[in-house]
Formats: sequence, C-alpha cells, structure tokens
Amino acid sequence: MDRMHTGKIALIIPCHNEEKSIAKVVNGVPRKVLRKLGFEIEIIVVDNCSTDKTNEVCESLDVTLLYEGKKGKGNAMRTGFDAVSDDTSYVVMIDGDHTYKTHEIFRLVEPLASGFCDVVIGSRLGGKSAQDAFLFQNRVVNWGFAFLVRVFYKANITDVLSGYFAWTKEKLDELSPHIESDGFAIEMEMITKMVRLGHEMYSVPITFDVRNGGETKISPFKDGVGILYMFIRNFFWKKDCGRSENLYTDTVSK
Repeated sequence: MDRMHTGKIALIIPCHNEEKSIAKVVNGVPRKVLRKLGFEIEIIVVDNCSTDKTNEVCESLDVTLLYEGKKGKGNAMRTGFDAVSDDTSYVVMIDGDHTYKTHEIFRLVEPLASGFCDVVIGSRLGGKSAQDAFLFQNRVVNWGFAFLVRVFYKANITDVLSGYFAWTKEKLDELSPHIESDGFAIEMEMITKMVRLGHEMYSVPITFDVRNGGETKISPFKDGVGILYMFIRNFFWKKDCGRSENLYTDTVSK
C-alpha cells in the first residue's frame, strides 16, 4: 500500500472548559471514511485545568484523555505532542470549541500523505466562515499578521492564527523541542520557527463556525502584543540542540 493510503493519525485537542462542545468535536471525526482510506486515528484530548464537566464528558468518549495542570494553550499542546506514539505518521491539532470541523480532517492530511508538503494550516481567511464567526477586527488583525509573515518570512500561507494544523510526524518531532510559548502565541511561534527549520507548508480552506457555547479565552490586546513579539523575536531564530529553556513566557493563560 502506498504512502497516500496508509498511516496513523494522532488528533490532538487542547481544551479548557469545553463541556458543551468537546463531544461534537470528537464525534465529528470521520472514522469510517478514514478507515476506508487506510488510516487509523487516535484522538488525544488534553484537559487544560477545566473547572466544568469537560473531563467527565471526555471519559465517556473514545479518546486518550490527558491532564495538563499549567494553564495555557502552549502548555496543553506540548503535553499532547509528547504523547504522540512513535508509530504515528501524521499529527493534527484542532481547538476544542467546535469552531473548526473535524469532519474536514482529511483535507489537511491529504497534502501530507501525497507528499505535497510537510505542514498544512487550515485557513479561515481562505475558507468559509459562518455569519458572526469571524469578527471584523479579528479578520483584519489576522490578515495583517498573515501579510507580515508572507512578506518577511516568505511563507505561502493565508492564516497565521488558525487553530487547525497538520504535520508529518517527522517534521513535528523536529519542531516540538523548540516550542516555548505557554499561550496563544504558540501558532505564530510554530509558523515562524517552521519557516526557519525549512519546513514546506501551505494553507487549505476550512470551515469556521461560531462557538458552541463557552467563552473565548483570547484577550485581543494582550495576546496581540504577545503574537507580535513572537513574530519579531523569531525573525533571527536559528535551530539549536534540544528543547530550549522557556525564555519566552506568554503573559496570557488559556
């Protein structure tokens, strides 16, 4: 069986207080379709200090449930990355608030499985957004950051703040030791460092929906400053040996 039709996918879902949405995210995974295409999938949910019933809901689902005691999306993602098994071929990250759709997972995996690129980023700006899902100011800020990344980092992507990523396991293993961000600057950190590591990445259009209950965890001003700092800081970043000490700590927790 060729590369296009085989492999194990690890789906990582970081979540904080997503009791109203996490089941929809997990149940939306097209397991039967993926199985027919020759893929098996492991779903890893990382509960990041939830105070609602997220943990209880997850215990009733067919997932590997982990707990990360340090608040922050970056902390949750690193816990998920470390849990990916060695026999995994592709790793997908998706937020747990059901704004992104797990039934579209193959759209992100296919370019990896066919050998087209190393990393795929789901693009809301290039995709389909539900009414009121993408606030005007958020769209403008995202477009601005994407423009800066395309110009200064020469990355051919259209959404640098997306919560829907996919990697080959090999490229994620190369990236993950260098991830330092605790919070929402993690997407900018991953993209800018992947550019410096020479990873080939592209965007694919995805659906972006309104939140399924719960409240947004992002602070536009504080997180915006952290994201801009990460953009500037990594411009001269070079690969070193092993996981860096956490020199940068996001000021905003998840």
